[in-house]
This record gives sequence, structure tokens and C-alpha cells, in this order.
Amino acid sequence: MLSNQIAWMHRYADRSDEAYFIVESLTGDSLGTVRLYDPRDDSFCWGSWVIKSDAPQAAAIESALLVYAYALDKLGFTRAHFQVRKENERVWMFHERFGAVRVREHGDDYEYAISHDAIRAAMRRYARYLPERVIVET
Repeated sequence: MLSNQIAWMHRYADRSDEAYFIVESLTGDSLGTVRLYDPRDDSFCWGSWVIKSDAPQAAAIESALLVYAYALDKLGFTRAHFQVRKENERVWMFHERFGAVRVREHGDDYEYAISHDAIRAAMRRYARYLPERVIVET
């Protein structure tokens, strides 16, 4: 029901421990969404990562790098944790190429952790995809 969704959005806007982002192209076209949430000491979780099927091929790498750059450089986190559906092989393989380590599995999900060193190594490896400056508009 629309009224429930609107009410949820109002409650969500008051939260200070998580945030949704719209992933956009440099020309302002919406390409997807991503969410940062579940802060645990120096670790953050990210997910709700949806990229449109017709988005440029580099959108996934670019948005992941932007998440890490923002979380580490702007928010002060040093590592991340997240879950991926076991059936979503392309996504968990993507994270493993970035340096994430599978730490456990439960039900339909794999749980991952990625260290500060692994994040920084991925940021160097894929630097050509990351702009020199991260811009977050609120």
C-alpha cells in the first residue's frame, strides 16, 4: 500500500545509522541504488546494490569503488561486511575478485568480510574507474 511505503520513507529519513544512495552517471542518469548500514565499530555493511541491466558495463565496479572510498575516506570505516545470496554467483565472484573473504554461510546467504588492506588494494587495482574526487550530494 502506498501510504505504508510513504510512512516507511519518512521513518527511514530520520535514521542516522544507514543511508541509501542513487548511483548516477556523470550526465545525471540514474543507474541503480546502494545502501550503507549496520555499522559495527570500524566495519560497515553495504548492500541493496541494484544496477540497471542497461547501465554501462563499468557501473558495478565504479559504484563499488565509490562505496569504499566514501565509507573509508569520508566516514572513517576501515573494513566492511556484507551478505550475498548463494545463487547470485556473479555478485559473490565480483566481491571475491575485490578481495572479500567468505567467512560463513547461513541459509541462502554467504557472509563476507573485506579488510582495509584488501579494499585499498582493490582501489589501486581498479583506480582507472574511480574519479579523483568522490561527490556525495544530499
